[in-house]
Amino acid sequence: METTKQLFTEKQLDNLAASLVWGMKTSRTGRYRRGDIVLVITDLAALDLARKINAKLIKDGLNPVVKINHPHAMDYDYYKLADASQLKFVSPGTKELYDNLNGLIMLRAPESITHLKDIDPKKIGARELALRFTTVARFNRQARGLLGWTLTYLPTAATAKEAGLTLKDFTGQIVKACFLNDKDPIAKWTEIAKRQNEFMKILNKTTRQTVFFHVESKNTDLKIVPGEKRQWLGGRGCNIPSFELFLSPDWRGTAGVFYANLPSYRNGNLVEGVRLEFKNGSAVAVKATAGEKFVQKQLALDKGANQVGEFSLTDTRFSNIDKFMANTLFDENFGGKHGNCHIAVGSAYADSYDGDVSKFTKAQKQRLGFNDSALHWDLVNTEPKRVTAHLKNGQTRIIYEKGEFSLS
Repeated sequence: METTKQLFTEKQLDNLAASLVWGMKTSRTGRYRRGDIVLVITDLAALDLARKINAKLIKDGLNPVVKINHPHAMDYDYYKLADASQLKFVSPGTKELYDNLNGLIMLRAPESITHLKDIDPKKIGARELALRFTTVARFNRQARGLLGWTLTYLPTAATAKEAGLTLKDFTGQIVKACFLNDKDPIAKWTEIAKRQNEFMKILNKTTRQTVFFHVESKNTDLKIVPGEKRQWLGGRGCNIPSFELFLSPDWRGTAGVFYANLPSYRNGNLVEGVRLEFKNGSAVAVKATAGEKFVQKQLALDKGANQVGEFSLTDTRFSNIDKFMANTLFDENFGGKHGNCHIAVGSAYADSYDGDVSKFTKAQKQRLGFNDSALHWDLVNTEPKRVTAHLKNGQTRIIYEKGEFSLS
């Protein structure tokens, strides 16, 4: 198993560590104070990077808590052997930690991305439901300006193989995407965030006049209703890299067909050719050329799992990712020739609410059509496409075409 120290130069690792700490701090609206608690969750292969991040956090006067994920063999044994009560078990102190958390940095370097393919998806779903409180606590604290978070994936032989790339080429895509050879990657991220904010101002103005967006490609014909009090998000530092602009729509207005032409890996399972047909906001027909039963069971996880929580577009002028990476973080930010559109089935992002998120109640979320679920699964379409805004005055406006936002 290669480690980050074997795959990156010392300077590249320093740049990535600095970018991740920047991302965590940028994603928090409140200021960090000495003594704030930061959880660093890492896979074994990323320990060298975790060490650098740990040192940076200590120098900044923060209190890091480092958690190492189970190796995949132990992960498999857990899901194979655990009974219902064990799947619901949560270590003492976990809730207390998340209720007091100020920062979260996740480092993923999976030694396998198909190791759970023989596990009953219901067991995986049961575990997700048991741990849902961690996600709820995280987003609630972020909404109050008390927490920032970020995430990255590191190259491994297993992921590179699934992507059809050599480990060297896979690593090169990450170096390029994260500006790890730049003299000052933070300046680059700051510049991109500034440009994204300029785009979002125009998008938000159009969205306030929009009844629905119509997404058209060879295999997708989808109606997305942005809903009231919505704003686009991007450039927040929550993912490294991140080039997408997205919002959480009113799930109740979703209608038509969405097709994910990129494969997706989730919970140790591969799915391909996912086709979702929506009616009255819910996916009423779920098909896939590979992993269809897994998709169907995931979308039956809870009441909101078969409804849309996110609608996203990536402009090729932002992203320099041009290879399939067998990893959602990179694939949802795919630039290439045509950019990408992706939806996420499952939970919505509360901060897509154009108002005071810290006072955004559950009742308000339901009234405005913000979806609620333990699931959040991004499915990506990279086909040439057009996205047209159908406006309240009866006119139409193309907002995305040929892989770029059309915002003049």
